[in-house]
Amino acid sequence: MLLWPLLLLLLLLLLPTLALLRQRWSQDAKLSWLAGLQHRVAWGALGWAATWQQRKLEQSTLHMYQSQQRALRWCLQGAQRPHCPLRGSTDISTFRNHLPLTKASETQEEESGEQLPSPTSHQDLGEAPLQADGEELAGAIAAGNPGAPLPERAAELREALEQGPRGLALRLWPKLQVVVTLDAGGQAEAVAALRALWCQGLAFFSPAYAASGGVLGLNLQPEQPHGLYLLPPGPLFIELLPVKEGTQEEAASTLLLAEAQQGKEYELVLTDRASLTRCRLGDVVQMVGAHNQCPVVRFICRLSQTLSVRGEDVGEDLFSEALGRAVGQWPGAKLLDHGCVESSILDSAVGSAPHYEVFVELRGLRNLSEENRDKLDHCLQEASPRYKSLRFWGSVGPARVHLVGQGAFRALRSALAACPSSPFPPAMPRVLRHRHLAQCLQQRVVS
Repeated sequence: MLLWPLLLLLLLLLLPTLALLRQRWSQDAKLSWLAGLQHRVAWGALGWAATWQQRKLEQSTLHMYQSQQRALRWCLQGAQRPHCPLRGSTDISTFRNHLPLTKASETQEEESGEQLPSPTSHQDLGEAPLQADGEELAGAIAAGNPGAPLPERAAELREALEQGPRGLALRLWPKLQVVVTLDAGGQAEAVAALRALWCQGLAFFSPAYAASGGVLGLNLQPEQPHGLYLLPPGPLFIELLPVKEGTQEEAASTLLLAEAQQGKEYELVLTDRASLTRCRLGDVVQMVGAHNQCPVVRFICRLSQTLSVRGEDVGEDLFSEALGRAVGQWPGAKLLDHGCVESSILDSAVGSAPHYEVFVELRGLRNLSEENRDKLDHCLQEASPRYKSLRFWGSVGPARVHLVGQGAFRALRSALAACPSSPFPPAMPRVLRHRHLAQCLQQRVVS
């Protein structure tokens, strides 16, 4: 166990030496052999560390039950208190019996209410002032704030900005090859917009999947176009709660990672070591493969992001798919972000059937015709037979689509990120449960 800290210490000692040698390299060619030696030593140490971690992962995934027992034991170490009912026990049945499942709270939305920026905030300006913000940055670089003045770099920045935002990253950094992101629920549209605009022409790679409880999955297949993640057996203690098809109901008992079945969907359950609570995260994954005895999964949806005004249960994945098809029928439109509100939240169902209020931020379209707005409701009916039936009988009204100005969702995202209890990365809600958040978008409607 002491080997890994010693290795990190060695690398920390080597890195300053490498930086110093690099500065002096051009001044004294005689030191080139020493710099090369230090470089090879550093890379050799990193390669050895990677090999060691790979072997540890292989061993832990080969013996999943024992690995999860160790993870459970580590979690319970924080609960070794005199009156703890689990003291000295690592039996999984006892653990489950004494600790009932709890649901993740929505305090992030609750606590962000007073931190929302006003509708007149500069964030409303959106992407339009990219040339005014870029000019400010270029001026700072030219003046040397911070650091030494770099007038040539400032001129390069101005030239790149004059050509617009599309492909900006490659113009600024021609040798850039990959953009590293962290996969999490609610971020897909932001990543797609980034890929299509500023980072056009670059490969994207997500090394890990993060839920509200922390990093839960590792990407061992970077060549795959869609994120597939290995759920490692430790140090976090993860359980799987089977999700019944077509409903949000779940089975009575959780499963260990080695008990997952191919093609089945599960809600992730994470045990918090600090407070010793078994928390249902609301993230649903599907097992698509295995690495030794360890499941490989893909993210499906978040249960908390389900729309239901008459018990129809339109999930986040189904709604996003329907919205994507609808936007595809709007000429020239590119979806940047979206959010949904059940009509009762905004009291907009007075005198009409309950329905969905949908807020979209687009690029390439400044106004929505009634024909375009109706296309979303048609796509929802095609995607959900239950929703179609309720629409036919008039129990649910047509979805109402609103176009918001640029920067509306950035304001919402900033408010959520500023919340003290906000996880990293901040989970972007697609279904807003609180009026003050819904009003943040409603006040920025332009069409």
